[in-house]
Amino acid sequence: MKQKIMPLAALAFFIFCNISAAQSFTLNLWPDGIPGSLISAEYKEVSVVEDGIITRWNKVTDPSVTVCLPPEDKATGTAVLICPGGGYGTLAFNHEGNDIAKWLNDNGIAGIILKYRLPSDQIMKDKSNGPLQDAQEALRIIRRNARAWNINPSRIGVIGFSAGGHLASTLSTHFDEKVYEPKDNTSARPDFSILIYPVISMDESFTHMGSRRNLLGENPAAETLRHFSNELQIRENTPPAFLVHSADDAAVPVRNSMAYYEGLVKFNIPSELHVFQKGGHGYGLAVNRETQSAWPRLCLEWLKASGF
Repeated sequence: MKQKIMPLAALAFFIFCNISAAQSFTLNLWPDGIPGSLISAEYKEVSVVEDGIITRWNKVTDPSVTVCLPPEDKATGTAVLICPGGGYGTLAFNHEGNDIAKWLNDNGIAGIILKYRLPSDQIMKDKSNGPLQDAQEALRIIRRNARAWNINPSRIGVIGFSAGGHLASTLSTHFDEKVYEPKDNTSARPDFSILIYPVISMDESFTHMGSRRNLLGENPAAETLRHFSNELQIRENTPPAFLVHSADDAAVPVRNSMAYYEGLVKFNIPSELHVFQKGGHGYGLAVNRETQSAWPRLCLEWLKASGF
């Protein structure tokens, strides 16, 4: 497998989904300027390309959404914002991005891949809010364009993997937090969440410390830790969730998903948790893996049963 690391300017022709049957295009999240941004000449966006496909983004400075729409005759009207993982230090854009969009499209669901900014004091006044700003605006973009994209504005969800699961759960619990000045009153609330081996908590006893450090720094205040521990931020209007984790996950303890699920149960929010005996971490769709390879089928069944 040939791997190259190239700057953004050389990669314009790689930005579309690797999905032949789908319509795909990429939109800049902030055409009028990124809120709370700083300029750094040293901080330059970089992509990793393998066999002509972007597999990873580093030092994201130009956040965007890559919109992958299923054929109109197969579209269900459901859409999902995709948040790849990478410990808030990189974006695993292929197996937790492109592959997920293709799976969704194959099942009639629009997949919108979020290339979000990774927390950095070099380019953000408040790095803890940078990814959430991007996620909120991405969800609003989908809802604003729902009619044009053949999407039901009441069936827009979010899926996140690992640290992308933290961002997805942050969007699900902080969707109405004013982290920038939106241009209209379009809601940023997802209608459902799909959280795959997610980082949920900032509690030192079971968080992923790399994600915590990258997002909040070395010595965050107790109030900040609580604010971004999303199991503690669930309320009556938190969207229902489908959660997947493996018991032997050595990177992100399964307690993360269990704590979020327990919080949802506390507020009687209909949700589903699947804990697999084995699987480890970072398996994406888990094709040809152990029992965790059942999660995509189970997820589709949950979406159907839940009316999404």
